[in-house]
Amino acid sequence: MTLRLYDTATRSVRDFVPREAGKVGVYLCGLTLQAPPHIGHLRSGVNYDVLRRWLLAAGYEVTFVRNLTDIDDKILVKAGEQGRPFWSIAYANELLLAESYRSLNVLAPTYEPRATGHIPEMHELITKLIADGHAYPASDGSGDVYFDVASWPAYGSLSGQSPDAMQSAGDAPDRGKRDPRDFALWKGAKPGEPADAYWPSPWGLGRPGWHIECSAMCWRYLGPEFDIHGGGLDLTFPHHENEIAQSQAAGLPFARYWVHHGLLSIGGAKMGKSAGNALGLAYVDSLGVRPVELRYYYAAAHYRSVIDYSEDSLRDAATAYRRIEGFVQRAAERVGAGQLGELPAGFVAAMDDDLNTSAALAVLQQHIRDGNTALSVGDDVTVRTTLAVVRAMLDILGIDPLDPAWTGGGRSDDLRAVVDSLIALALEQRAQARGRKDWAAADAVRDQLKLAGVVVEDTPQGPRWTIGEQD
Repeated sequence: MTLRLYDTATRSVRDFVPREAGKVGVYLCGLTLQAPPHIGHLRSGVNYDVLRRWLLAAGYEVTFVRNLTDIDDKILVKAGEQGRPFWSIAYANELLLAESYRSLNVLAPTYEPRATGHIPEMHELITKLIADGHAYPASDGSGDVYFDVASWPAYGSLSGQSPDAMQSAGDAPDRGKRDPRDFALWKGAKPGEPADAYWPSPWGLGRPGWHIECSAMCWRYLGPEFDIHGGGLDLTFPHHENEIAQSQAAGLPFARYWVHHGLLSIGGAKMGKSAGNALGLAYVDSLGVRPVELRYYYAAAHYRSVIDYSEDSLRDAATAYRRIEGFVQRAAERVGAGQLGELPAGFVAAMDDDLNTSAALAVLQQHIRDGNTALSVGDDVTVRTTLAVVRAMLDILGIDPLDPAWTGGGRSDDLRAVVDSLIALALEQRAQARGRKDWAAADAVRDQLKLAGVVVEDTPQGPRWTIGEQD
């Protein structure tokens, strides 16, 4: 079975056939850096990281580009409110975003370009659009340049909207436009805006519109045509619709597949700073939920589904992951970590079916049940082979408990060593109490450990402990 992906442009699940055999180019719309990232933003990074890992597992050479919007109206508003340079705000939030992605084991992109680093490419595209009759400088002397929507009959094809039913683009006053639906490619300098937020251009001092930056960066890093363009469903219109129009009108074939992910909502409303419901990683940590458990929460849902966030659902996901982690840790303690095994056919079929991670996790759970049975009867051969297969599946999802991303380095390892020693001491005291048949004292040790979140399991090979609940 070959990989099949839902393509927004055709509204169908299609066989994935790359432009060039053995190679895949992916562009993911990144964040606008006006504020720190929240867990709704971070779902995007995890979803496309799973896609990237699956493409790599299939043997593709993947060029993965994720942009950063570091100049935008929203950032300039924040700069005015905070009395800081716009680039200072953008860079601070870029660092927070990078750290958040690292904490979630999201692979670093091949390239992560900033909009402000690609002004010449934007100028080149805009100049060509004007020359070909698809764009024009504003008539009001503002220095703005607009894309002429009426000049592109295919406009609206991605989102399925009729241009006749569309309203004003809303990104600039209509007075300089030929048509209210026309959108800004270049924004002339305006009084009252920061003096360092402008660049020279053939149309006067100004800065890029939001949409042209992605077309320029796709072109720069992936060429005129590439395989997959990703982003949230909320970007389908107008952002991605405008990208297609301006890119193809400039002679670029552009993206072959449009792969959009569902949003993370809260109480049925989109999560966001403006809505006042944005939750960051610090909030998740305050619930006692680790980054790996948050990643499992994202991966357990199909990438195109809407996740309606609640504390209960996040905690349920954390509990489910701890059960998986418990098997891996017990098995590795018994037979060693070993190497990653081959992926089961059922898992492969599920992932090839538009990245059906929920079905893939069902295959994983069956293997864990088999592995737990093997552990209980001391069947080390089955434990070893099952652990290798389970870890291979978890590696694709980026949540293998033995991955150095989750186990390696620094203070977390130091703390784990301390915890291991303290629990070992408590278990030794319990064993001594049991040896002298002081059952009350033995039970007291077990109960105190349970109150601390440590569950003790008595096995034929001796007591084992894990954090959280057991099956």
